[in-house]
This record gives sequence, structure tokens and C-alpha cells, in this order.
Amino acid sequence: MALAALLYVGGVVWAGLDEFGSALQRYAWPTYLVVLALTLVNYGLRFWKWHYLLGRLGVRVPLVENLIIFASGLAMVLSPAKAGELLKPYLVRERTGVPMLRTIPALITERLTDGIAALVLAAISVSTYAGEHAGWVYGTIGGIAVGLAVLANARVSHVILSVIQRLPGLGRLGTKLTEMYDSMRTCVAPVPLFLTIAASIVAWGAECVGYKVVFAGFGHDASLDLSTFLYAFATAAGGLMPGGLGIADGILATLPTRFIPGVDAGVALASAMLIRVATLWFGVVLGAIALLFTPRLLDAARPDAPSA
Repeated sequence: MALAALLYVGGVVWAGLDEFGSALQRYAWPTYLVVLALTLVNYGLRFWKWHYLLGRLGVRVPLVENLIIFASGLAMVLSPAKAGELLKPYLVRERTGVPMLRTIPALITERLTDGIAALVLAAISVSTYAGEHAGWVYGTIGGIAVGLAVLANARVSHVILSVIQRLPGLGRLGTKLTEMYDSMRTCVAPVPLFLTIAASIVAWGAECVGYKVVFAGFGHDASLDLSTFLYAFATAAGGLMPGGLGIADGILATLPTRFIPGVDAGVALASAMLIRVATLWFGVVLGAIALLFTPRLLDAARPDAPSA
């Protein structure tokens, strides 16, 4: 959070305090409610994916409790490589007794399909707006497709896992990966994979529309095609950073000045901050609230334990 604050302060200095302040003063704030509503559409569809994938694995968690578990993971998006989202499989284990090795594939699939959706949305117009990066986008999609093809082939996958088990120091990791493999195949079977990718495209498409609405609040008509590319490309590029900090923010704060007539550095930075507050920090706040309910959830799972 401190890093984010420093980045935003640096951005304001770069764009100019007067220009940035003037942009925010003329923003039509009622439109921001639409942006937040579109973000909730994203979270709702992503929760459906999580709940659906657990069901595919035969793990039954009451809907409200699972919503709390999913929402608590939103607070962990700032952890390196989003590793803190392992909180979700942990809470499922505490609530149901199902081992984490069985449910971690649901988390991996949920996040993987999010990444695929961002790449697909970016790929639609990357050749138009950033042809020099088209190879990176298409190459990443191709790499993921190869990985999924390997997962679908049990013989090849087991050969790879057996090799990992024989490597010095990696035997235990190979054993755990082998235990997870069947669950992973269940999650990325053709039907669930198609459904979860489709849901992800709609979910992230909603946030792309939200980015367009942000520009509309400043009085600028950014096309849906361009808004989708900018937001999806920034999301995909920042995927390996905690919350996309730095990379996604930088792309959203600079590229609009190249493609949207009349958008200066102040408006571009203000638009970047507004969409990031709606799509990143709004989720962190919701996650923090959900975390307040997890002690009660854990107590319900272990009625004889001391109060969490």
C-alpha cells in the first residue's frame, strides 16, 4: 500500500498537480457509481467460478460462507504473485476438512482463466494499437494453450511429474503435484474450462466498460474497443506484480494520451487512479471486511475450539 501511495504521488508530480486537480474537479462523480457496479459484476462472476469449480471437485460449502471465503481472498491480491489467496483453500479446509491439495487447483484455474480472459480481450485489438507487443500477447496465449494441452494428456503429464519427483530436492514437490493433478484435470476439462473462460471474459469485459465510463465522466469519448485494449493489456502486463502495482498503473496513466484526443497527462493519471480504486482498492476493502467474519466461520467449523 505504501508502494502504491508513492507511485501515485510520483504520478501526480509527473502529470502536474494543477492538471491532476483540475481533472478531478470536473469529473462527473455520479458516473463512478456505474463503475463500482460494473466492478461488482466482475466479482460476482468470479465468485461463481470459484463456487462452480469447488462443486466440480465435490466440495460443498454453503453459499454465504463461500462468499465470505471468496471475498476474503480479495484482500490478498497485494501479496507477491497473489500467493496470499491460498487463504481461500485454507478456509475451505478448515470449514470442510477437505485437504488443500484438492482445492488449490480450483484457485489456480480461477486465476488462470482470469489471465486468459485479459489476454483474449487484449489480443482483439493489440495489432491495432500496439502492434509491437502483439507477439508477446499471442505468444503468451500460445504458451498457455500448450500447457493446457499437456494437462489434458495424462501420459505426458505423469512422465513430467515422475521426472520432477526424481530431481534432487524436488521429490516432495513432485509428490504433491501428482496429488493435485487429478483435481486440476477436473477443473480444466473442456466443459468447465469453456464455461469459466467465458465467465471471465464477461467479468473482465465489465471492468473494461467501467474504464470507458471513467473517461465519459471526464467528458471524453473513448471507444469501447480502445478502452478494452488499454485496460486488458494493462491487466495482463501487470499480472505478475502484486495487484499489478507499477506496471498496470503506468500503462493506464500514459497510453491514453497517445490514443484519445484531448486527454492530457492529468486526465490520464486521474482516470488511471479512479479505475484502479474501483477495481483494485475497492476489492481490498471488501476483502478486509470479509476477513472480519472469518473468525466466526472458523469457530463454526471447530465448535469446541477457543474463540478465534
